[in-house]
Amino acid sequence: MVNCYREALMALAQKQEDYLFDADSHVLEPPDMWDNYLESAFKDRAIRITKDGGGIEQLWVDGEIIMRNRLAAIGGVGMDTSQLLNPLGKLTYMDSAPPASMDGRERIKLYEDWGLGGGLVLPTIGILWDKDDAPLANAYCRAYNDWVYDFQAPDRNRMVIAAHLNLRDIPNAIRELDRNLARGFKGVFLPPERVDGKGFAHPHFDPLWARIEEAGVPLLPHVIVRTQRLVTGFAGDWYNAGQVNLTFSFAMGGASQLMPALVAMVLDGTFDKFPRLKVCSIEAGAGWVPYAMDRMDEKYKRFKWQHTLKLDLPSDYFRRNIWAVAEPEERTIASVLDILGEDRVLWGSDYPHIDSDLEAVSMIRHSVAGLSEVRRQAVLGGNAKKLFGIA
Repeated sequence: MVNCYREALMALAQKQEDYLFDADSHVLEPPDMWDNYLESAFKDRAIRITKDGGGIEQLWVDGEIIMRNRLAAIGGVGMDTSQLLNPLGKLTYMDSAPPASMDGRERIKLYEDWGLGGGLVLPTIGILWDKDDAPLANAYCRAYNDWVYDFQAPDRNRMVIAAHLNLRDIPNAIRELDRNLARGFKGVFLPPERVDGKGFAHPHFDPLWARIEEAGVPLLPHVIVRTQRLVTGFAGDWYNAGQVNLTFSFAMGGASQLMPALVAMVLDGTFDKFPRLKVCSIEAGAGWVPYAMDRMDEKYKRFKWQHTLKLDLPSDYFRRNIWAVAEPEERTIASVLDILGEDRVLWGSDYPHIDSDLEAVSMIRHSVAGLSEVRRQAVLGGNAKKLFGIA
């Protein structure tokens, strides 16, 4: 009995020493960030949060309101979602922003509380705006990149940051990428949508993908919200603006954005042109990947006369070029490891967004508890170490 108890304690201690890496977390950009970090020539076009005469918040981008009411719902981890989404409520953006969402020192404290060795940090306001004014978009990207670099300062080893680039202006995107690679950025945030009708295999993107491939950092496609044009896929088809079903939108929005974007990259030949390009799918879960791989292979065998790929099957590109971030409570992680690869699955919390959970670490531990030791360690953090080149 004593030996069993001792063994249990040793197993628990071992688990506590696991390297854990959160591969999907966010900042909430401070309301004054754009005023403080945007170059003087663009100050009058800064992104701002203001209140109207009734005390209701409004998000402004270049002098235009792109969101009103429910700005508190941009954050909100651990809070009552019915209150956050109440259009008549008075909760504000700052009310739903925990200290670790805006202060790098607090983020490191959160890592300590959660037992994390590190985490990937992505934008929030940056997944909302979309401007076709190249000089302004470039300036917004520079401002965000400069701010998140300062946010990372308390621990540049544990916080992994990704560059925000204007995909309409490839020459300047490459210059901005190089500027940030020199500062230690380890990835590139990628909205999973066509840019002015161009898919990611379009020659427009080739110079940027070539530079990212050369640098060896991953592209990080992540769910986006465009308030002026709905891109939540299935949700936009099944529920109109007056009948939004939040369960449907949050459950299906990720897959309906990430799945077609990555499948198109494979079938359009992006990875034939750039065989060493790394792409990590974030906030769509990982369970869709084996389904997509099987589905593509089956249909490609019948229709490959239309577009022959260099590798035998579409699924070969997933195993070579694509990683996926699992949700903390996914039950199909073992199957994804079997089909996609043991080195291809990470996990993420989505902290501090409204659909994230403060118990994410406990959840992912439970989800991988039945895996072999090698697989468990890989998912919890080992795969992230390799993907992001963490020492």
